[in-house]
Amino acid sequence: MFSTNDTIVAIATPPGRGGIGVVRLSGPDAHAITLRLVTHNGSLRPRRATLTRIACTTDAAAAEPIDQVVVTSFPRPHSYTGDDVVEVSAHGSPVILRAIVEAAIDRGARLAEPGEFTLRAFLNGRIDLMQAEAVADLIDAVTPLQARAAFDQLEGTLTAAIAGLDAALFDLVARLEASVDFPDEGYHFVEPGALGRAIDDLAGRTAALLAGARRGQLIRDGLQIAIVGRPNVGKSSLFNALAGAARAIVTDVPGTTRDLVTEVVDLDGLRVTLVDTAGLRETSERVESEGVERARRAAAVADLVLIVVDEDEAELVGTKHLVVQNKADLERPSRGVRVSAVTGAGLDDLRRAIIAALDVEPVRDRPALTNVRHIALVERAHVALTRAAGAARRSMPEEFVLADLQDARAALEEISGRRASEALLEHIFARFCIGK
Repeated sequence: MFSTNDTIVAIATPPGRGGIGVVRLSGPDAHAITLRLVTHNGSLRPRRATLTRIACTTDAAAAEPIDQVVVTSFPRPHSYTGDDVVEVSAHGSPVILRAIVEAAIDRGARLAEPGEFTLRAFLNGRIDLMQAEAVADLIDAVTPLQARAAFDQLEGTLTAAIAGLDAALFDLVARLEASVDFPDEGYHFVEPGALGRAIDDLAGRTAALLAGARRGQLIRDGLQIAIVGRPNVGKSSLFNALAGAARAIVTDVPGTTRDLVTEVVDLDGLRVTLVDTAGLRETSERVESEGVERARRAAAVADLVLIVVDEDEAELVGTKHLVVQNKADLERPSRGVRVSAVTGAGLDDLRRAIIAALDVEPVRDRPALTNVRHIALVERAHVALTRAAGAARRSMPEEFVLADLQDARAALEEISGRRASEALLEHIFARFCIGK
């Protein structure tokens, strides 16, 4: 099992040189270890910055200091982890930061595991599992929409929605259990009609959460857009224009692009992986034929396909797509979205069309499910509630309804972490960086 009885230490800032680097300690001996490192006399004032010097040898007072640092103390329980926390802000030299960590380890701390500070915050009840996952999402965010969705979850928007559902379920389950446990009393703790209405209401609330799930998942995980079309229609030129860089080779020779070329871009706040592909045509040339097959596979798994044409026809694929007429500067008849990768004309229209086709505008009036784990568990709860509602309408024994409601509640408790195995926690926190 996980332990919070020892003191952990790690560099909390990204690797490499920087203006400032932070070393974080958490645990019962965090303050004592820090005071053995610095030349400051006396205790550390809670939540106040203390300017001092740090020496990373056996006798800090007698040794030559290695840096001037700012030390900030956060006593338990009002800290990030819920334990005593000390943060040492030093100049951002990797040599200095490593020396501080090694000196802390020499004095009784141990190097933190990835995500262990946030894990301790979860174990100490400072945050729930959804908020812990939001910390990692916020760190990993590369677009404003990703950051906003992660921050909303960290602030507890989804927590409140799940807690509200769980509280209502708890009340229903408790009353049904009373009815099942005391059948001889002849008293219904829940009237049959009221029971069905209450379950329908809960199923409606889970359905509302799931309505925005695909949108939320695209915001969190990003999406893939494949650019396909016949040879020499300007796919690579369009790819470069959207990427903002000359990533793909552009020539007048058909079949120049043989393999997939990818680039990650920020499209109105969405993390989009653009994929340039080989021209779609029949060919006996082995390498080009493999490129065509890869293009078809990329189109099959993409969230959206841009079919580029500059002729009167296009080879459509069986997925969500937009037709893009490139080389609009050549004044050909218009079809689909007209752009010119050379002049940039129509690119803003294309970006707006992509957003509209994907339906990824954020929903403001309900919490957004973004995490595939959360989505799967809310789906499980919704299915269980739907079964329970059906059983209640058919006047089936209360035991059947109760079993489904308990299954729904178990799913919600797994989302929040109230029911979480050690293996699940290890899996979730393994994606964190050391120091967070």
